[in-house]
Amino acid sequence: MKQIKTAALPTKPGLKTFAIHADDTRARLLKAAVDVFAEQGYEAATIRQICSRADVNLALVNYHFGDKLELYTEVLRFAMSCAPQPAPGPGLPTGISAEDALRAIIRAMVERVLGNDDESNLRYRLMLHEFVRPTSVTALVVNEVMRPVYDRLREIVGSLLGLPSDHATSRLCTHGVLGQVGHYTRRNPILATLWPEMTMTAEQRELVARHIAESTLAYLGLIRPRSTVAPLMPEDPV
Repeated sequence: MKQIKTAALPTKPGLKTFAIHADDTRARLLKAAVDVFAEQGYEAATIRQICSRADVNLALVNYHFGDKLELYTEVLRFAMSCAPQPAPGPGLPTGISAEDALRAIIRAMVERVLGNDDESNLRYRLMLHEFVRPTSVTALVVNEVMRPVYDRLREIVGSLLGLPSDHATSRLCTHGVLGQVGHYTRRNPILATLWPEMTMTAEQRELVARHIAESTLAYLGLIRPRSTVAPLMPEDPV
């Protein structure tokens, strides 16, 4: 597999709103590539389309990024760097319980995956293309984007269970949380059919995050099962 260059990313101004100066060719290419790759995926997108949208010469992709694969790698890194970060570092923050740490990381995961703003939509479409048609940078995406969250979540779950984070039970519970978050992914056709009112508004995302946290804590025997919130939807009884 070819080696991927690790050029420095821009700072985090946002996918759609970062400032682009007239002579900032690299930034224009990166922004155009975000849009084209999100629309078409890696295989279908072409360097010609990206350069046309950025209004730059074809040769400048090789100058700034090397080739299409390295440009795509930078797009994924940049897109994920603009997302809310659920896992700032290893270990539990000082002064917060493991239960509250679990609630906080689940809330951040839900916002990162289910947010309805334009930047979340772009990130979602980029990652959807990557997982439907994996490229040679899939492992890089998993290790740089998903593994820090996965490892942090395992630490928290292991702490709650009194088990090492590498224990099979810690991992199974961690995957249970990931599976619940993934179930509510936007554009899930099954969810949209069974529950069309669940459109992932800010209030609904908060309720989903709270439900996942509370049901996980209940399963671990740390709290009694209870109604997550009231009401979840406008027509639900109070």
